[in-house]
Amino acid sequence: MPDTEGMTNAEWTPLRVGFADWGPYGLLAVGVLTAAGSAHVVGMSRGELYLSAVLVAAALVLEPGRRRILRHRPPRGRAAAFLYFLRWSFGFVLTWLNPFFAFYAVIGYYTATVQLPRRLVVPGLCLTAVTMAGSEIGGMPPHGLTLWTGFVVVLGANIGLVALFTRYADQEQSRALAQAETIAELERTNTALQQALDENAALHAQLLVQAREAGVADERRRLAAEIHDTLAQGLTGIIAQLQVVANAPDLTTARTHLERASALARHSLGEARRSVHNLAPVELEDTGLPEALKSTVAAWGERIGARTDFTVTGTAEHLHEEVSATLLRIAQEALSNAARHARAARVGVTLSFLGDEVILDIRDDGAGFDPAAVPARTRAGGFGLAGMRARAERIAGTLAVESEPGHGTAVSARVPLVRHDR
Repeated sequence: MPDTEGMTNAEWTPLRVGFADWGPYGLLAVGVLTAAGSAHVVGMSRGELYLSAVLVAAALVLEPGRRRILRHRPPRGRAAAFLYFLRWSFGFVLTWLNPFFAFYAVIGYYTATVQLPRRLVVPGLCLTAVTMAGSEIGGMPPHGLTLWTGFVVVLGANIGLVALFTRYADQEQSRALAQAETIAELERTNTALQQALDENAALHAQLLVQAREAGVADERRRLAAEIHDTLAQGLTGIIAQLQVVANAPDLTTARTHLERASALARHSLGEARRSVHNLAPVELEDTGLPEALKSTVAAWGERIGARTDFTVTGTAEHLHEEVSATLLRIAQEALSNAARHARAARVGVTLSFLGDEVILDIRDDGAGFDPAAVPARTRAGGFGLAGMRARAERIAGTLAVESEPGHGTAVSARVPLVRHDR
């Protein structure tokens, strides 16, 4: 049963459009036509005909008046209840005069649940059932025990049907209310989810900014380490050689130290170019990571004079730019360490594509070192391994180092396989 009690007229307007507008007029017209055609058969007197005409005119006036009265009142208030029972009384009397006016009286079944307060719905439906039962037995009042018995039976059947359909309407209304509540809950959940997604997006943007700032800080630390370990040391060596030249006792000694200073200058220039080159890995502009690593390893071997091997295992993927740049720089840093510290004669580099991981292995047969001493070296200014580890961890990867004095070094970087956005 619709629960419209307490609704304003503006809220009720959509529910009134339709049958509630034309239904009473249409049913009254059917009742008038059928009653007029059966007036002689039913035996209506002249006075009953006049009374029927008056009640029909009153019913016609009632409908627009009812709409005006209820325009600014609740549809289930006292005024609506009074007008419902007034319409019922018209229908009851008209049906008493001619059973065919039940076509008009039946409107009570359709309007009781939307015009009457909840406590009056059942009485209103029962009164309409009385009117309909009287019509169905041939008119009121019943004459004789048989007609009274029939009236009681028919009335009971009408009330039973009313109870059945009312219960069904209540169940439908309950389901509708439950569905509406579920929809409202889903809307609230969707709103909360959207808010969470917005917050996550904002957090993601903040994390990207922080990651970018962390990357800038990592690059600054790497450059500081590069300058300290290469350029600064080279310049210090050049200054020392020039100081010897200034105090050289003969031309041969001066020439020897000048050559050393020149060699240090060329080496420092090469280191400076390499450091600047590492700021933006141009090797990746036109090729993928495997090709860039292959050319980098080959060029390094030619420059150092060491034997190099490069191998790719698994199915090569087009990696995300950040992943490719990270692995390339780790390889460059590892090769640089091998050239500066390991004095390796052979270096092997392997790039492996394994499911959802990419693994970069760099092995050399150089002097090796004690990994336990790395923290002390880091504090002293050697940032190579720490920088490589920081690069790998920045993209959720790991870096492992295995080395032993006199037995070479193996560096292994494992990072997630993130494909290039196409």
